[in-house]
Amino acid sequence: MPASGAGVLPSVGPRLVTVVSLAGLLAIWWVAAILADSRVLPTPPQVAEAFWRDAATGELFFHLAMTLMRVVAAFVLAMVIGSVIGICLGMNREANRFFDPWLILFLNIPALVIIVLAYIWFGLNEAAAIGAIAVNKIPNVVVTLREGARTLDRDLEEMARVYRFSAMKTLRHVVLPQLQPYFAAASRTGISLIWKIALVVELLGRSNGVGFQINLYFQLFDVASILAYTLAFVAVMLTIEFFLVQPFEAHSTRWRPKRARG
Repeated sequence: MPASGAGVLPSVGPRLVTVVSLAGLLAIWWVAAILADSRVLPTPPQVAEAFWRDAATGELFFHLAMTLMRVVAAFVLAMVIGSVIGICLGMNREANRFFDPWLILFLNIPALVIIVLAYIWFGLNEAAAIGAIAVNKIPNVVVTLREGARTLDRDLEEMARVYRFSAMKTLRHVVLPQLQPYFAAASRTGISLIWKIALVVELLGRSNGVGFQINLYFQLFDVASILAYTLAFVAVMLTIEFFLVQPFEAHSTRWRPKRARG
């Protein structure tokens, strides 16, 4: 017989815990909005009304699509460029020593500065917007993949040389599988960072997108619409996280032995 109540009650599923947690946050928001009784903090029904108003006209989905397009383009660009640079630096000590000050410099340049300079140098166009978002993310990808490249198993590299693997075969079967967790980590942090930078880019220099709409409703002091657009895009990014990023991470690390449960 169990000595305590542990194990007697059925364990609560993680999804149920998430639902209860979100419901509690919603309840706190609702009560606070009622007590405040101010336009500064609208109630959830008021935010839902603003959401359906723009969703019915299609305006909401258009601006969501434009922002998502910029996020995806900048994400792919940052991951490709950052991964190549990071792996090269991690596998070449001399190159890493030479370019490390450059990396530190770009890591500490504020995102706002890069965005403003991109618009001044290249104009208020789509290429400048996507490029500015990608440049802000590339240093983070470089750091993550550089650390991954430093942990590569040298014995496996030696095995590849003994069996005379080609460079492409070594990259595909030896290097990339070991770097999959680092790709997953860079992807997860990249998505959360890129979409926030994308909103700033749109606020400063685009005529569409979620950032543009937030700036518009800020001028109108329409907090309900600001929250509606914000929560709508957060929902889109969470969907990508749960249905794309996490399954990719689980698939890419399926070859690793699972930790024994204590």
